[in-house]
Amino acid sequence: MKVLKGARLIDGTGAGPQPGTAVVIRDQRIEAVTTKPAGEWPQDAEIIDVSGMTILPGLIDCHDHMAMHGYDLARRWGIDEPQSTRTLRTAKVLEQTLAMGYTAVRDAAGLDAGFKRAIEEGLIAGPRLVVSLCIISPIGGIGDRVSPSGFSCCVPHDPLLPDGVVNSLADVRPVVRRVVRAGADVIKCATTGGASSRPEHGPTDGAFNLDEMQALTEEAHALDRRVMCHALGGRGLRIAIEAGVDSIEHGCYLDEEPELLDAMAERGIFFVPTFAVYDFHRKSPLPHIRERAQHLREHHIESLRRAFAAGVKIAAGTDAGGHGHPQNALEIECLVKAGLTPLQALRAATGWAAECLGREHEFGTVEKGKLADLIVVAGDPLGDVTILQNPDCIALVLKGGEVAANRMLNAGAVTGTS
Repeated sequence: MKVLKGARLIDGTGAGPQPGTAVVIRDQRIEAVTTKPAGEWPQDAEIIDVSGMTILPGLIDCHDHMAMHGYDLARRWGIDEPQSTRTLRTAKVLEQTLAMGYTAVRDAAGLDAGFKRAIEEGLIAGPRLVVSLCIISPIGGIGDRVSPSGFSCCVPHDPLLPDGVVNSLADVRPVVRRVVRAGADVIKCATTGGASSRPEHGPTDGAFNLDEMQALTEEAHALDRRVMCHALGGRGLRIAIEAGVDSIEHGCYLDEEPELLDAMAERGIFFVPTFAVYDFHRKSPLPHIRERAQHLREHHIESLRRAFAAGVKIAAGTDAGGHGHPQNALEIECLVKAGLTPLQALRAATGWAAECLGREHEFGTVEKGKLADLIVVAGDPLGDVTILQNPDCIALVLKGGEVAANRMLNAGAVTGTS
């Protein structure tokens, strides 16, 4: 048994902070959340004094690309270094992500199911993974690996990452099935271009027709897989929502059609805005990317505000990978800057994020029976959410009750038995 005692608790449910709280952990799960006096614990309990600190659920990134390490074509196509080096680089990123308090990550393409297995078997350290493997899109969509000049990728396709290009309506269901067969936990698709897409395929340019998207979502749901959809604006955004996807990724131009927000709220479709990646795009050396990112900025902020007001649940996601691997908690700061309160932004990275993944019964909040995925923060993130980006402030990380990172000595905490 472990007991984290004396902390301020932010439990991920949206409730305000609870001072002087103790969290009791037995095996992998939370046994109790209480204010019970320390003298009443069993003699063999490991008491960890975290007075003056804050306990949070393990943080969750709902949109990352853990195996991507740059936007240039050489890195996108995997020809910049040996595959073994890239694999080890990715393993290091997974380890660092967990050490910063991110105990779960949904990977939005590029990470094969072997990394998930390696973490579960203890071969490498990393967060709990929900993997999509690839992006399903039609010919010419963002999942179609072509260069700006039109040449296809010159590297043989990785059999662990199935080809997500759909050639016709008849091809939709078989592609979904092949992706699931390869180990996908979630289906990632795209109904629009993006800020970093080729010049002729931007944020409001469509991909997929409604009948194709309906076939995709029907097949994914029949196989008990959720659908996360890259959709920024225009016709493709409307099609994604009409087809019944489970989350809209980016959604920058949702403000242009407010009725879509009402539909999202009614159907329980999550909004994963990924502000962090567009901050990066606004500094791109490519003019068309900079211009797109600048143009969508105010729309994006307004989309978040209107979505929240309409009752749409927000989930935090960085879309990291292409722009390197900054601290994942950068997105929490971005959400606050865009208009959420710190408490709401933290919920977007904990309780709501777990719901977005369909894993709310397992983790995301600090409640009895949940997996003991917890972080202890030296300081108060409600006063300054940027402390979650500071490694020195992430004092302790627990994943399933086991210590994944321990900086308690630097934080000045005392451990011992009762």
